[in-house]
Amino acid sequence: MSNDVPKNDVSPRPKNLWVMACLLSGLALESAGASDWPQFRGRNGSAVDPSGEKLPQEIAPNQNQLWKSPLPPGHSSPIVVGNRVFVTGVRDKKLLTIGLDRQTGTLQWESEAPYQQLETIHRIGSHAQSSPCADSECVISFFGSSGLYCHDHSGKRLWERPMGPFVNDFGAASSPILVGERIILCQDHDLDSFLICLDKKSGDVIWKTDRSGFLRNSCTPILWDNEGHPQIVVAATLRVVGYDLETGKEAWTVRGISRTVVSSPSVGSDGHLYLAGWAAGGDEAEKIRVEPFDDVATLRDSNKDGLLEEEELKEGPVYQRFTQADRNKDGHLTRVEYELFRSLFDQGRNLLLSIRQGASGDSTETHVRWRHLKLVPFCASPVLVDGLLFTIKDGGILQCLNANTGKATKPLRLEASGSYYASPVAGDGKIYLIDEQGRLTVIAARQDLEVLHMADFKEDVFATPAVVDGRIYLRTASALFCFGLK
Repeated sequence: MSNDVPKNDVSPRPKNLWVMACLLSGLALESAGASDWPQFRGRNGSAVDPSGEKLPQEIAPNQNQLWKSPLPPGHSSPIVVGNRVFVTGVRDKKLLTIGLDRQTGTLQWESEAPYQQLETIHRIGSHAQSSPCADSECVISFFGSSGLYCHDHSGKRLWERPMGPFVNDFGAASSPILVGERIILCQDHDLDSFLICLDKKSGDVIWKTDRSGFLRNSCTPILWDNEGHPQIVVAATLRVVGYDLETGKEAWTVRGISRTVVSSPSVGSDGHLYLAGWAAGGDEAEKIRVEPFDDVATLRDSNKDGLLEEEELKEGPVYQRFTQADRNKDGHLTRVEYELFRSLFDQGRNLLLSIRQGASGDSTETHVRWRHLKLVPFCASPVLVDGLLFTIKDGGILQCLNANTGKATKPLRLEASGSYYASPVAGDGKIYLIDEQGRLTVIAARQDLEVLHMADFKEDVFATPAVVDGRIYLRTASALFCFGLK
């Protein structure tokens, strides 16, 4: 498919297909109980503890700590299903899916994913960036260097589907999700982006949707019940898209977001969508201007080949992101490649927004409830609690928005002022935030943003905690902690 939205609304499908899709939607929730955290950011990516159990306010090494288990390095977030905690990691260049005992943290099994070549990753990245997902029957893990793997809870490999490495020098980061008997995976890279749906039992492809109009993004998809139509939602290059769960066809779009998206959307208890998109140069007050290809080539194309090389550019926003603009990685920028990248800076807009139920076709002007342009987070996804949307921007700038209106209260700068790669999570009236340096802040889930507790884990943290059933599972660079009220 192209990056153009269909002119007409999605054609009606037979009723039995809608019934099947709705059943799948229900299974996505039923396959994970209230005591499970089955995917990145928990139950359907809400980042909220569904159990309602009491959670400790004060957590730190040796404070309300139930257990601590050593882990190999990795950025993937822990998931919790049944009596297992699942993560991925890298040890001695081995890509591992790991199963731990939920009650004790004891290692139960490891399974190595073979590969022919390790993917290229960002300087602070990992070869285990994508988080697994699981239900009561199996766990699905994904590595950008190797592909998808399905294991049962005892560690027996059931199937594998080779993929990667992809054309992206930051590496793959989006995580798979389970929707009933289906696996959904989005992979947006510099070339050959796609959204795929596979059968959980066999790994066979049910449908695959071309997303070649989207460049590198890291958004993990979510399931949205859009007025009875189960859809897969992805926020990415310049627009948000809803895809029909049954067919993979594009059902609607909202345009006008950032040129790349790292965070993931949320579905509120009100049924509406909430999301953030931020990229350098996308703030209205700090827009980056990229000069036209012809103007730059006149000054910089020293060998007069009609192309631009990295050594010819020497400076500027395209030079700084040359490997992204050079989509086919041949070391040259054509006019098409350059102008495409220039258009991203021109059109990209950093913002938080909410999309109402009923979106169909191009819904940019009809279904956006509100837009908010200030203090937009980069990597950490927003979390919605009791009608309040909480966001954390790099530098430790916390803000709270009214979910109905998008209006924000006065922001708060936290003492933990680093970058935030871990998304905030919530439960028991509290929100837990931790920056890259491992400095934790617990706040009250209220508009006044009262700080309840702070702690320092004294090592890097990139993984989003799991908060479920009265327990907090927090991964640092070297270990997985479990906290709870004893």
